[in-house]
Amino acid sequence: MTTRPPADVGMPAADIDTPALVVDLDAYERNLDRMAASLAGTPVRLRGHAKTHKCPVVALHQIARGAVGSCCQKVGEAEAMVYGGVRNVLVSNEVVGAPKIARLMGLARQAEVAVCVDDPGNVRDLDQAARAFGVRLPVLVEIDVGMGRCGVAPGEPALALARHVAAQPGLRFAGLQAYHGRAQHINEVDKRRAAIEAAIADVRLTVDLLKRHGLPCETVSGAGTGSYRWEAASGVYTEVQAGSYCFMDVEYSLVEGFPREFETSLFVLATVMSRAAPDRAVVDAGLKALSVDKGMPRVRGRADVEYQRASDEHGVLRLDGAGRELRLGDRVWLVPGHCDPTINLHDWYVAVRGDRVEALWPITARGAIR
Repeated sequence: MTTRPPADVGMPAADIDTPALVVDLDAYERNLDRMAASLAGTPVRLRGHAKTHKCPVVALHQIARGAVGSCCQKVGEAEAMVYGGVRNVLVSNEVVGAPKIARLMGLARQAEVAVCVDDPGNVRDLDQAARAFGVRLPVLVEIDVGMGRCGVAPGEPALALARHVAAQPGLRFAGLQAYHGRAQHINEVDKRRAAIEAAIADVRLTVDLLKRHGLPCETVSGAGTGSYRWEAASGVYTEVQAGSYCFMDVEYSLVEGFPREFETSLFVLATVMSRAAPDRAVVDAGLKALSVDKGMPRVRGRADVEYQRASDEHGVLRLDGAGRELRLGDRVWLVPGHCDPTINLHDWYVAVRGDRVEALWPITARGAIR
């Protein structure tokens, strides 16, 4: 059940009920504009990743600035995007099982929808369903460029699978999926660049091989916030799948030297609910409001206040110096350690400009795990 919003449009930010997921609109829009500017004039386009924001409103903001569409990890996310007005969606993942494949085909009758594959049997299942639904589904062969997760090996294995896709009457070979998510958070710039350069080499080898066999890649999609500039400059990628850039988080702030062009725009607003000890405060945002899989959140603008630990409904703050002046009812702005799973804990974004609530955006794809 979707909960009621923690705020009303027009109210002061100071009156937002907590815990609440808050977007600083000025910083958020600067992030969107910076990504658009960085890709302007190049043949590479953004396909913003909805696994981060889970909200068609955000996707449409990206598209208004030139994004070709959205990518999603789940059919449920794709449904939320299409029903929210996004007309071009890539499910940048494998879709397996008759119920999910049927839902995917239903979407493909309403919008331009593509999917990734790494298995011949899955290709046959997709083809059978596509013919039954009367659609010709674009399919990208996923290659493993360093993730060690999904994807066939670059080169000959990718060629064999691409030929198999192209031979199916209900499918259309549309290119490659080549995403190296593990490289996004390699701290040292040189090591991160080396990992991406190795991935680019694998992609280039595969694209050239496919072309020699009459299978040109209209789309080569991948990249993320931490590496997109290198893929965009490679000459082989046609799309970048950055997601976190619009919000950012603590994890990205620790990545050495990049991507400093983007700023934090996403916060969990919390209220001090206990001051039972001089050096401790407790806020009302714990594990049900914040993901701590990548570390604890930071308190914005407060070096004297540290978020130390979380339980279900509580966050414990350690107080030093002026931080001991925090009082019951005071607000703190928490920067999530990892934005994607934090967003998935909330039903609404409260979009704030200055000290006023300007908009409420439903997180339509929250919990879309199927």
